[in-house]
Amino acid sequence: MSKMVGWLYERECTVFRFVNLTCHSRYLTSLFGFVTHAGGARTTILSTLLLLALLPAPIKIWGLQAAFALAASHIPVHLIKKHYPRHRPYLAMPETKMLVYPLKDHSFPSGHTTAIFSVLTPFVFHLPSLALPLLALGSLVALSRIYLGHHYPSDVLVGVLLGGGSGILSTLILG
Repeated sequence: MSKMVGWLYERECTVFRFVNLTCHSRYLTSLFGFVTHAGGARTTILSTLLLLALLPAPIKIWGLQAAFALAASHIPVHLIKKHYPRHRPYLAMPETKMLVYPLKDHSFPSGHTTAIFSVLTPFVFHLPSLALPLLALGSLVALSRIYLGHHYPSDVLVGVLLGGGSGILSTLILG
């Protein structure tokens, strides 16, 4: 089992190094430096509050589903970070390109990725014509977390699952 875990970790580090070290350009640095904030706490909380305030009554429930998903998704994120403390890639790999200040909490799972997918998922259900651009935005946020040196690929993958899962549940529960 530990041999397989070691093999998986090496593959993950290879993907991380490719995204973080090989794919760098001024354009991507600007793009990812900007888009990563779409998954940040300020942006996701403010956007859900604005949706609740501005959406017309018949579809206000969509904003409520997004807000509920955002709040609910961060319970497992907090618990997992506390009970499975994983050092961020820049602590394990000194060659990591850091484009923003180092974070002090743990890497697993990605809170930014969880947040953006929890907010976007109800809208993917209700507005399937916007599914592609919404999922592209979420994917860019996830990729930005690797590019910026803060997360391993599995951190963002679990963030997609937690955020998407909470978005699906909130949509089903709140109808």
